[in-house]
Amino acid sequence: MAKSNAACGRDPQQVRGYRNFGAGAALVALGALAPLAANAQVAPTSLPTPGTAGWQYSGTIYVWTPSVSGSTRFPADSSGSNLNVSAEEILKRLKFAAMGTFGAHNCQWGGFTDLVYLHFGGGKGGSRDFTIGNIGLPADASANFNWDMKGFVWTTAGEYRVVSDPSWTLDVLGGVRWLDIHQTLNWDIAGSIGSLDPLARSGSAKVTDNVLDAIIGFKGRLGFGENREWFVPYYFDIGTGQSQSTLQVAAGLGYTFKWGEVTAMYRYLDYRMKDGKALQDINFGGPLIAATWRW
Repeated sequence: MAKSNAACGRDPQQVRGYRNFGAGAALVALGALAPLAANAQVAPTSLPTPGTAGWQYSGTIYVWTPSVSGSTRFPADSSGSNLNVSAEEILKRLKFAAMGTFGAHNCQWGGFTDLVYLHFGGGKGGSRDFTIGNIGLPADASANFNWDMKGFVWTTAGEYRVVSDPSWTLDVLGGVRWLDIHQTLNWDIAGSIGSLDPLARSGSAKVTDNVLDAIIGFKGRLGFGENREWFVPYYFDIGTGQSQSTLQVAAGLGYTFKWGEVTAMYRYLDYRMKDGKALQDINFGGPLIAATWRW
């Protein structure tokens, strides 16, 4: 039998204090999400019954079909010249994806782990979506590219619930995110090649980047409907560490069944890298459909 808030060590005055804090935090949350709505970033974890003592668990499988944008520096010759290539017009095909989330909660405390594996590939002939070294792109230069990108994003965080209410919940969170990306580029350049060694007119290069960042943020849900079977899930985190910055945000609409829930969301993940990384910046954004089971 589920226990009450009092069983979790909260008295009514303390609960009211948390709700007052949560109302202010929600206003801050909406202000933070508003500028991102025009761009349309994680874990669509199910939230257990508010204020319930004892461990409750959730498992989520989902399909996320993002587009990718960003740029990468590929070493092109032995003198240190790079090809700086933009992803938007080349990496348009999502070749494979696997993803899932596991969450646990006990009273106010909880946590989740979310793993995403993505594999993109693409090619383009006559492309001018690149630069050579630091001199830009010669006027008559173009290239044929074949680009392969694969890797995973792993987010793990602990949570503390500051609002436990039948109509809405709010958790603050802190944890880490690990990004590991492997890229291969094949190219064939026509026209002027600027500072590149003539032998580098055609070539291939592989680069690997992995970064570990600390993150903080919040997540929760707003319930509505006659029995609050409909809900709006929301998530936000921001962090830094081995990257200059990372940002992730998601929001959508869900429906609760006896066995769990189904959720549709938009999710956006962004990275800005420090100098010295082959991957200069990258972001993924797109729709997500999830099914969650709870026990």
